[in-house]
Amino acid sequence: MSEDPNRAEILGWLDDERDAIIDFLKRFLRARSPNPPGDTLAAAQVVRDYLDGAGLDYRIIDPHPEMPNIVAAFDGGKDGRHLVLNGHIDVFPVPEDHHGWTTDPWGGEEKDGKIYGRGACDMKPGTTASIVTYALLHRLRERLHGRLTLTCVSDEETFGPWGARYLMEHHPEVHGDCLLNGEPGGPESVRFGERGPLWIEFTARTPGAHGAYVHISESATKIAMTVARDLEELTELEGAPPHNVASAIDAGRGAMDRMMGEGAGDLVSRVTLNIGTIEGGEKVNMVPSECRFRADLRLPVGMEREELLSKVEEIAARHPGVEWEVIGGALPSWCDPHHEMVGIIQANVEAFGRPRPTPIVSLGGTDARLWRHAGVPAYVYGPFPHGMGSHDEHVDIEEFLHVVRTHVLSAYDYLSRPAAEA
Repeated sequence: MSEDPNRAEILGWLDDERDAIIDFLKRFLRARSPNPPGDTLAAAQVVRDYLDGAGLDYRIIDPHPEMPNIVAAFDGGKDGRHLVLNGHIDVFPVPEDHHGWTTDPWGGEEKDGKIYGRGACDMKPGTTASIVTYALLHRLRERLHGRLTLTCVSDEETFGPWGARYLMEHHPEVHGDCLLNGEPGGPESVRFGERGPLWIEFTARTPGAHGAYVHISESATKIAMTVARDLEELTELEGAPPHNVASAIDAGRGAMDRMMGEGAGDLVSRVTLNIGTIEGGEKVNMVPSECRFRADLRLPVGMEREELLSKVEEIAARHPGVEWEVIGGALPSWCDPHHEMVGIIQANVEAFGRPRPTPIVSLGGTDARLWRHAGVPAYVYGPFPHGMGSHDEHVDIEEFLHVVRTHVLSAYDYLSRPAAEA
């Protein structure tokens, strides 16, 4: 692969522009874009400034004025396939008192070879990889086959309607033939599928009473706690994926443990439960009359949503008066674990002297599922999830640069081949 003069030129650009790429990520992190509330205008402007500086055309598609999506595309000099790059610019929120953080979560601080900040793994490094890939390959566009599209989207963190989902529903020109995404998961894995999140809100109501008169009324909080306990029964359920997917899941369990922590490989085939929020009661000496909590369930590949909802209904029915409703979610998704793009990524990673990444199914959700649901193979290769959704979120600089390099060269390899050769 090193004999290809185009690849050598790309690697030269990446070396020459190393500091500029790192500086871009820091500026990207300093542009606050927590969702909720979802205002990504400042972060989107950082991306726009980069594209403007590179002389690249793009469109702003903003069905929500505070959540713009940036879309750009170019055609190669020869016929071929359509590759789409996707990353999001919104991030998880941070507690107002920055609890647990030892650095400024909006500072983009570099320390001990790492860059810290909210979004430092999820997923501004991956989105940066998409942006740099697009910019560098644009310089080689006459030598490429097919089409390359860049989608930098808002509203990913809350499954909202204003980001990638809006593009997929209203702009079919972004569907493509294959998708490459840089969400965090670990550089020893390539994700070809993911479990399906299902968010449900439960509400318990009672008459309520004075806190000393517990004989007058049941406690809504106690009822809610009992429901939450009973929901743990769902975690014994497993999916039944197709054989080729099941075998890939089994082969990837060890890599999942290394990338996402011990036990991740066991969880991927089962339903998981997280009680994300709970609200109840007005005062410590009152029997609560209402309690509401939200559960985040994850469906494994090979499980239908209706199957899980029927079990939820059975559990809720044990507790008269408890109401529940689905407030968000998505179906599990997967594509071919042996697709050409997987092999391309693996070959590039090995060429850089790193372990061959293993195809796995993700525990968490990404926008890649939207392309899979549309029948487009979609693959995720990104950094370790250090501090994702927690405090001191960070990315190792060399690992970040490795992800960028892998994305650029993998996209180049895919677009270097006529469709007939695929």
